[in-house]
Amino acid sequence: MWTAGFDHVAGALLFVSEGGDVSDVWVDEWLGAARFARYVDACSGDRARALQLYEWNVQAGQALMHDIAHFEVALRNAYDAAISARWPSRTHWLLDAESPAVVPIWRTKTVKGMKRGADVNTLNRRAVDSAIARCGFEKATSGKVIAEMTLGFWRQLTTNAMEKTVWVPYLHRAFPKGTQRSEVDRVIERVNVLRNRIAHHEPISTQSGFVDAEQVHREMLAILRGMAPEVHAHLTATSTVAIVFTRRP
Repeated sequence: MWTAGFDHVAGALLFVSEGGDVSDVWVDEWLGAARFARYVDACSGDRARALQLYEWNVQAGQALMHDIAHFEVALRNAYDAAISARWPSRTHWLLDAESPAVVPIWRTKTVKGMKRGADVNTLNRRAVDSAIARCGFEKATSGKVIAEMTLGFWRQLTTNAMEKTVWVPYLHRAFPKGTQRSEVDRVIERVNVLRNRIAHHEPISTQSGFVDAEQVHREMLAILRGMAPEVHAHLTATSTVAIVFTRRP
């Protein structure tokens, strides 16, 4: 029989039985045994410290999401500005039927040893069409559609398949001369993976094969410095990532 008593052990709130025994079964029920086991393994079996690590993981995720959010807004607006400045039509490039984000782009891919043609813009076109639909179709404005597009969509604009149709004519102008598309794409992909891990409450620790969040954060800031130096200065002044990472259990 359990009393209503609680105790704090190494920062973890635990139930205390009448006999003085401590139980944290509720943690497995709350987080799921398999999910919590990853934190326990990272803490060499210390379950109280593992709960501290989980709490730190949430705090680190919140700090990182603050910075990623600033980066994402700067990225999408820089991309929009770079494309809009050279888009020949009066219709906004995301709403134009000839947009490089929606027109079919055929590339040859090898599938199980056989070469087949594939439209590499299929997912991008679906994303744009879905955003326009959510914005009311003919009532959709460029600003609303841009806000609907995910970081994953903006990352797709720097893939190898989009080099000739998007990077060369437009997006390279959003970065300092000499910036390599492949490096920008690599970093944004890593940022997107980290963002999704945080959004799905996954571990971001560097142990047990988890993503190196600190390295991704540094690379993201480097891209931001070249793309929007004023935003970079603001972000580094307001970021709490470095502080949070010094508090890792």
